[in-house]
Parts: sequence; structure tokens; C-alpha cells
Amino acid sequence: MAGTMSELAGKRALVTGGSRGIGAAIALALAEKGADVAITYERSADRAAEVVRAIQDKGRKAVAVQADSADPAAVKRSVEDAARTLGGLDILVNNAGIALYDAIADVSVEHIDTLLDVNVRSPVLASQAAIPHLHAGGRIISIGSAGAERIVGDTGTVYFMTKSALHSFTRGLARELGSRDITVNLVQPGSTDTDMNPANGESAEFQRSLMPLGRYGEPQDVAAAVAFLASPAARHITGTILTVDGGLNT
Repeated sequence: MAGTMSELAGKRALVTGGSRGIGAAIALALAEKGADVAITYERSADRAAEVVRAIQDKGRKAVAVQADSADPAAVKRSVEDAARTLGGLDILVNNAGIALYDAIADVSVEHIDTLLDVNVRSPVLASQAAIPHLHAGGRIISIGSAGAERIVGDTGTVYFMTKSALHSFTRGLARELGSRDITVNLVQPGSTDTDMNPANGESAEFQRSLMPLGRYGEPQDVAAAVAFLASPAARHITGTILTVDGGLNT
């Protein structure tokens, strides 16, 4: 067990959108395995501070950086701030994302732009800013959605389109960085019990009915997949999509 607890010892990680839900669980899971962790948050300063304290309670260094993922300058600055505070960067987790649901007949240009800015442009820019800091053994892990491969419902088209863009981004960047021994992978959560999609929400029973396992995932389920991909055990895995969805896409 001690080996597992220290397999990321000496590593420095940035988790975007890490103040709550899946992002907070990822930050804590990486810290549990020995990494120092920076998180970004947009408005949830109190919750970001709670995550920082929880990481510090594990004996790891932690910092919260305020950044709006829709702002290109803020995305770049947050990566630089994290690298400077932690003394470098080994792991980037592109977790920040938003979900807006509109039928194509009704969707506004503003909603389209917001989804593209946060869910597509932000991971690209954060990765671009992180690349100069990453060395051999570095990791870039993005958080997508199982809905990129199986559309459920009839109003999430643009949202799921932004998440499917992470497929080609992940595969292309894996090719680009492979010669430097940096891996790039994508984790796709299905229905996961968070503020955005609570397990007791109005559509929860419908979502459960679609999954062979018949239950919502927990944020820790997604975090475990990310922690694995960040670990030395995943050194030969790159350009891969790992779906954590209770069998939704089966």
C-alpha cells in the first residue's frame, strides 16, 4: 500500500475546475498518491479553499488559482502561476467544463461560443501553456463525457459536440508529444453524482435505466481513472479514451 501512496511523490499537478465535484475528487486522489496539486476555480473561492486544506492535510503542497476558463489570458496565466508556485508541472488535468442544453433550433450564438470557449479552447490553451513545463513522464489528461459517443436526450447536441472534439485533440496531441515521452489521454464520465447532475435529480431514474450497472458513478470513480492514467503504471497508454459510465455506451 505504501508504494501506491507514494507513486506520484515529487510530481506537480494542475487540475482545472478543481473546487468541487469531479475536479475536487481528482485533486484529492492525486494528492493521496503523493502529488502536490494546484487547482483553478472561477467563483467558488470558499470551496476551493476547502480543497486546498484537504490536500494540505494529506501533507502535500496545494494552491488555488482564480481563473475563468472562458478567458484565454486567464487560462495561460493559471498554468504559469501553478508551475511557479509548485516549482514545475508534471500533470495537467483539463477538467473545467460547462454544460448548457438547448435544441439546435433554439440555441443562441452566445451559448455556442461559451461552450466552445470553455470545453474546447480552454483545454487546448492550457495544454499549450503546460507543454514547455512538461518533461519525460509528463501527463495531459482531459475530462470529456460519455455523451460524446452516445447522445442521450434531445437538447445536448452542442455540448456533446464540444466533448467529442476532445477525441481528436487527445489523439493528435498524443502523436505530437509521444517522442518526448509525454502521454495524453481522455477520461469520459457518464452520469456522476455531482451538483451538475445529482443522483436524485429529475432525470436520474431515466439515466440509471440506461446503464447496465444501474447506478450513478461517484466523483471518486472518475478520479481513480485519472489517478491511474497519471501513474507510472500507465506509462505505455496514450491517445486512449477511458470511459467511466456504468456501461452506458455498451
